[in-house]
Amino acid sequence: MKLRKAWLLVLLLALTQLLAAANAGDAHEDASDTENAIEEEEEEEEEEEEDDLEVKEENGVLVLNDANFDNFVAGKDTVLLEFYAPWCGHCKQFAPEYEKIASTLKDNDPPIAVAKIDATSASMLASRFDVNGYPTIKILKKGQAVDYEGSRTQEEIVAKVREVSQPDWTPPPEVTLSLTKDNFDDVVNNADIILVEFYAPWCGHCKKLAPEYEKAAKELSKRSPPVPLAKVDATEQTDLAKRFDVSGYPTLKIFRKGRPFDYNGPREKYGIIDYMIEQSGPPSKEILTQKQVQEFLKDGDDVVIIGVFQGDSDPGYLQYQDAANNLREDYKFHHTFNTEIAKFLKVSMGKLVLMQPEKFQSKYEPRSYVMDIQGSTEPSAIKEYVVKHALPLVGHRKTSNDAKRYTKRPLVVVYYSVDFSFDYRAATQFWRNKVLEVANDFPEYTFAIADEEDYATEVKDLGLSESGEDVNAAILDESGKKFAMEPEEFDADILREFVTDFKKGKLKPVIKSQPVPKNNKGPVKVVVGKTFDAIVMDPKKDVLIEFYAPWCGHCKQLEPIYTDLGKKYKGQKDLVIAKMDATANDITSDLYKVEGFPTIYFAPSGDKKNPVKFEGGDRDLEHLSKFIDEHTTKKSRTKDEL
Repeated sequence: MKLRKAWLLVLLLALTQLLAAANAGDAHEDASDTENAIEEEEEEEEEEEEDDLEVKEENGVLVLNDANFDNFVAGKDTVLLEFYAPWCGHCKQFAPEYEKIASTLKDNDPPIAVAKIDATSASMLASRFDVNGYPTIKILKKGQAVDYEGSRTQEEIVAKVREVSQPDWTPPPEVTLSLTKDNFDDVVNNADIILVEFYAPWCGHCKKLAPEYEKAAKELSKRSPPVPLAKVDATEQTDLAKRFDVSGYPTLKIFRKGRPFDYNGPREKYGIIDYMIEQSGPPSKEILTQKQVQEFLKDGDDVVIIGVFQGDSDPGYLQYQDAANNLREDYKFHHTFNTEIAKFLKVSMGKLVLMQPEKFQSKYEPRSYVMDIQGSTEPSAIKEYVVKHALPLVGHRKTSNDAKRYTKRPLVVVYYSVDFSFDYRAATQFWRNKVLEVANDFPEYTFAIADEEDYATEVKDLGLSESGEDVNAAILDESGKKFAMEPEEFDADILREFVTDFKKGKLKPVIKSQPVPKNNKGPVKVVVGKTFDAIVMDPKKDVLIEFYAPWCGHCKQLEPIYTDLGKKYKGQKDLVIAKMDATANDITSDLYKVEGFPTIYFAPSGDKKNPVKFEGGDRDLEHLSKFIDEHTTKKSRTKDEL
């Protein structure tokens, strides 16, 4: 019996060992399978990486990407690059020509590499080489990119690449002049016209402008006479920056014989070139025939300004040209030396004539305004006269001329479907004539008609977009307040009553506002248009108000700091930390000017008419706290517990 038991124990032990060995084998197999899968995945990744690093060739053109570019170009003297997009029609058209170029340069002595880069997938390279159009061709010379600006032909590209590949080739010197306080006046004062860019080396917008500016400088230097372009490092030449009120980068100014004028043109190569060519011409164009004047009056869309003089040596003519230079971006100036034209205009020589085109003439205003111009007449007086008489009694306010022409307030605007084309002119003039009747009674106000679609946002902000009326009206006053006429059938008498009520102070302004927050107990109080006066203008409290825009990156960065600031001062009952979305709400006081985001003001209690703007310091907790402590009128009643 004992022997039998012993035998059973031996058998059980043997079976247990066999099972353990089998399980160990399975586990080993599972581990091997996992290891194999990982190895296979790593091998695939390595193969993909090797595939990216490998420089392939398509029809004789090398294919580069973000992964293989630097390794390939390292140590090479000259490489021709084309940045393309697979969907680009111009790139597809250029492809056969580029393949011929590759074949030709491959046979060069020594051979020159020709490569292409899909800029839509090689985004890092596209960004690095400032690629913003397709195809973009660049020549890499010892790692430095040289822009190719010639035609996309085999002959021209090959010639340029061979030129750059020469051992003694060096990049041409920069055409843009670099100015400092030592040479600025000498260069600028002696130039009939020069464009000057004030920049900061760290400024992203300046970096983006730099290649376009240099390309424009190259083209304009070839003109006869050339139009020079210059630049000033405003962070180094601080005296020059201060002298010309440079507060942002880049700031561009046109100088004519040393006199500065704001540059309001484009900021890309061809835009700069076209703008400066226009600016380099005379500010006033000569009229040779009476027919030209008649065409201006019959078909024109803007005030007709004509100087009538004896000749180009007439002292009055020189003063007129000077004045025209100051206003050339706002108005078109003309002059004539023709006695027949003078007779047609019913003036003698030495006169300035301003006339409205036929569609803006009315029985309520003179057909023309005439100013006597002599050599002693100041250009500023001529400028003032033009601005004063350039608008008709009721003009056409358009988005293109709004900022330039219709700055004077109060401004009465009548919105409807304004269309001066042949089919709709009668309807347009029908309503304009009703506005003219009222405008004649209020010469101290500016009146204009405006197309309701051009000003859809403004009409919506006035609450008139769903008025149901064909014609609506509003008044914009000096403080930025807006007043909407109650929607009803439009007539001259109704408009007259509306303007009269405004004059008597009977109207309530329309305030663009987000809904008033139901819960406003957070560390930072939310201000909307409807609560601006109640919160910010509260005479009993100090208020720090931040005006922000939801899309503004600087505002987003400030948000957690500003919240911490609110928490820090939450115990001070007489101090409010507040914020307002200035894109969705009206600021109901014109004392709080917002020209950028974020803008921060301290509105002291008892003196809301003298807000203090936060400027110069870092927008961090320390500097904002210091700003509050310096300007607060009521010290905290709470004490930190020990």
